[in-house]
Amino acid sequence: MKPIQTMQLNSPHNSLLNYQLHGNGAPLVILHGLFGTLENWGSQIKALSEHFQVIAVDLRNHGRSPHTDDMNYALMVDDIINLLDDLGLDKVNLMGHSMGGKVAMQLALTHPERLNKLIVVDISPVAYEHHHKDVLKGLFSIDLAHIKSRTDADKQLGAYIPEPGIRAFLLKNLYRDENKQFQWRMNLPVLDKHYDDISAAPTGHPFNGKTLFIKGEESHYIQTDHRDGILALFPKATYKIIQGAGHWPHAEKPAIFTKILINFLQA
Repeated sequence: MKPIQTMQLNSPHNSLLNYQLHGNGAPLVILHGLFGTLENWGSQIKALSEHFQVIAVDLRNHGRSPHTDDMNYALMVDDIINLLDDLGLDKVNLMGHSMGGKVAMQLALTHPERLNKLIVVDISPVAYEHHHKDVLKGLFSIDLAHIKSRTDADKQLGAYIPEPGIRAFLLKNLYRDENKQFQWRMNLPVLDKHYDDISAAPTGHPFNGKTLFIKGEESHYIQTDHRDGILALFPKATYKIIQGAGHWPHAEKPAIFTKILINFLQA
């Protein structure tokens, strides 16, 4: 099915989110992580759209959604609520990875009536220390006015980020504008300015709906000592650990990830 895209939302915050619709069935909203886009979920969207109506979203200041001066979880939740209202969806299943997982948790804690089931991918409801300093330094170091290719950008970014896979993920944000000059799709200055807001923990009343936390075995984002805090906010939480996966289990082990997700949603 050809995706439907829109840039029009009646949001009080003027956040005109970009999204795609695929498939039919019970609605499943998917949220990407920091520095990501809805395109990060490509293989899952294709597989999941055979069972559900998938709504993949570019969060504010990411992808093809508009750039705004503000960035925090309350605003991002408002963006998603306005999207649901615009689409006429009273209740949905909601899945988010990393930063998108925090958006999903915050929405569950403040608007539980809008959710059926919640899926949180490799993130906990805790405040994290700043661990993207090298990433941000590397991204700001790229001279967009003078690079001629993504290879040029990759060489500059390599001085800060040794892992080729992470560099490739970040450089998916590059595009050429109407003047054929490279630009970032993400709003890098605002992400840097509001990094503390992005690192913050979600807050609110416990969500009593069914919740699944999916952890990559080799990732350190969900830790054993987070368990009590998770259960305090999500008392019906269950857990799945994907062996051999890191922070991006949906990309690293897509078949296993999709099977776990479908089993949870159809149970």
